[in-house]
Amino acid sequence: MSLPFYEQILALDGPLIQGFLVLFFALLLARLAPLPQVLQPLAWLSHLAKSLAAKVKRNDRGAKQQLIAGSLAILLLVLPFWIIITFLLELAAFPWFFEFLILYLCLNDACFIQEAEEIYQALRRGDKAAARELLAPWVARDTAELSETGIAKATIEKLVTAPVHGTATVVFFFCLAGAPMVLLVRMLKQLEQSWWCLDPQYRFFGRPVFLVNQVLLYIPAQLWRFTLAIQGGPQTLKLLWQTPHSRFPIGFNFQVLATAASVLVTELGGPQKYSGIKIPVEKVGTGPRPDHQTIPKAISLTFRTFAIWFAFVVLLPLIWVLLRYSQTL
Repeated sequence: MSLPFYEQILALDGPLIQGFLVLFFALLLARLAPLPQVLQPLAWLSHLAKSLAAKVKRNDRGAKQQLIAGSLAILLLVLPFWIIITFLLELAAFPWFFEFLILYLCLNDACFIQEAEEIYQALRRGDKAAARELLAPWVARDTAELSETGIAKATIEKLVTAPVHGTATVVFFFCLAGAPMVLLVRMLKQLEQSWWCLDPQYRFFGRPVFLVNQVLLYIPAQLWRFTLAIQGGPQTLKLLWQTPHSRFPIGFNFQVLATAASVLVTELGGPQKYSGIKIPVEKVGTGPRPDHQTIPKAISLTFRTFAIWFAFVVLLPLIWVLLRYSQTL
């Protein structure tokens, strides 16, 4: 006597279906109830990273010594925590719950959408001081002197690039290697944000983790860039084959900004200040400079792109189940 189909699918593909359910509910909860930044463990890792850098980073040392110090700092901050968490995950009676928790904590890009809406409302009221205060914890650049255009640019740039190391990274690496790999990659990205090498004080110290992330996140970045581009039509899709490069250590973020600027028909990039020093970053996009009215358009673009990824997570297991069912007919 043959088993019912649902029992067959659970017997053959139970772990696969469970994994997609974990990912589905993590993405859903991250959108409906994102964890505030002050409660995020990865934000605590940033504080620890900056404290360590303040002790071991010496600007009077040569570039090679700072590169070595930055590399050793990565090992010191990432490996102990990652090994302990991975070991506990293997011992857990219900590993799916802890996988769900890891994915949820790594999907912190959803939290910034709420902040972007508040920044938009502050600029709409003409309260630039409040907008700068809301933006400051989320970006590495100096925000004290930003104009409305500068605030709008920084907000939009954060909106379109944050999901690369949030949604795109979580979906890609969970499907590829599971929750431990997602955690490792997100920890490395958090260190990069803490030691942003566009900031002159981290120019050499932050370079090792920046280069590692350029390799690890290249495919998720290009996939996210593609899902942005398909919303801009054929002209934007052509930009995928005309990869722009910056002479500053921005990496794939510059390519994502170029794609988003084309879709939004606005200008992004431009000079930025770090530690009081102006960095003449190149501009991308041929449209007008953004203002507060451009922020809701960027929020909508980000939300639509997330919807594409969410649909992929929903449809892929459904297609797999339908293929299994067709084999039983």
